[in-house]
Amino acid sequence: MSTGKLVVGITGASGAIYAQRFLIHAARHYKEIFLILSDQALQVAHQELGVKLDRKSFTLKDWLGEDLPNIRLLDSRDYFTPPASGSFRHDGMVIVPCSMGTVGRIAHGISNDLLTRSADVCLKERRNLILVPREMPMNVIMLRNLTTLAEAGAQIIPACPAWYNRPGSLEELADTVVARILQNLGIEDPLQKQWMAEE
Repeated sequence: MSTGKLVVGITGASGAIYAQRFLIHAARHYKEIFLILSDQALQVAHQELGVKLDRKSFTLKDWLGEDLPNIRLLDSRDYFTPPASGSFRHDGMVIVPCSMGTVGRIAHGISNDLLTRSADVCLKERRNLILVPREMPMNVIMLRNLTTLAEAGAQIIPACPAWYNRPGSLEELADTVVARILQNLGIEDPLQKQWMAEE
């Protein structure tokens, strides 16, 4: 049964546009989104999207272009928040983009902040955990960490955009990845048509 609640983590991996687009679209489907941002995520958003963000004056409107009251920003150092506990019911967690450092820490049970703790909770409670890495090439350590997480029940959705629908903008290209994330959460969104499906 859906709770209408989703946990979203954003790390400092390249690919801030994926996080931006995912939040915009996910906010249309969930009653409440619990957002955890790393310090590096703010830096990358500034570098890649030209959005200057800091924790003291952070607003979602600055980043997403609109106020989304159902997104609740959490302190990444505060464990006294709902996603840190297995007793908190939600529909899963998405880490987009997911850095390889974060992958390594989750794969080895190192919960050094709220983001990794929340991911650890998803694995132990058998909840949906989706990781969206954006890295290349990958060394054998990265591949083994991803394999460990897949074996533990996480879904790995690399940020590999699709071209067959001929996207006309960077946003449309990023949305091909966002659509796959939503599909794996069990949400149908008209962002992307099913391949070769009848009209």
